Amino acid sequence: MWRLPCQDVTMPIPSRREAPDSLGHRAAEDLKFIRNAMARTATFTAVPGAGGAVMGVVGLVGAWVAAQQPTQDGWLTVWLVAAAIAFGAGVIAIVIKAQRNNLALDGQTSRNFSIGLVAPLAAGAAITYALWSIGAYAAMPGVWLLLYGTGVLVGGMFSVVVVRVTGVLFMLLGFLAIATPASYGNLWLGAGFGALQLIGGLWIAKKHGG
Repeated sequence: MWRLPCQDVTMPIPSRREAPDSLGHRAAEDLKFIRNAMARTATFTAVPGAGGAVMGVVGLVGAWVAAQQPTQDGWLTVWLVAAAIAFGAGVIAIVIKAQRNNLALDGQTSRNFSIGLVAPLAAGAAITYALWSIGAYAAMPGVWLLLYGTGVLVGGMFSVVVVRVTGVLFMLLGFLAIATPASYGNLWLGAGFGALQLIGGLWIAKKHGG
């Protein structure tokens, strides 16, 4: 029987100076991984309940005032003003709630929530202009409800469950606005941006800290 000649294999042993450095580097990498994982799975809890209720009241008032307008341009103007007021109230309410609960608004979860919500709203603004340019006012309620619902649903993926449910309900109202006669459009807008927004806001205020 032939035997392979023995070879003297010497395994490198880290010096005492190198070992702590290696362990420290690994610990830093582990902590970085944990922080990133927590950022990806964290929940955006600064969704304003009281602010959402205020937005709902603005929506109800907007629906009533818009219904009194003699022209379609007047109707559109009322809803655009109501949307601007509601959006401003929502942003202010988020900042106040975040400050009150010591929540950071510059983290990854906050950015994900903002992008998920704002992107469909920006698309809605562009589509609204396109519809206005061709006089397609009847299509606006369905588009607004669907895109706002989409934004709330996508943003809600980084928030509490009730936000996602609210987004789905907004989308259902959008489908109803498309499926029913155009004369019902203002009613569906009041139901969504008014009643639904108000109820959702009160629920969040009660269950999720204001």
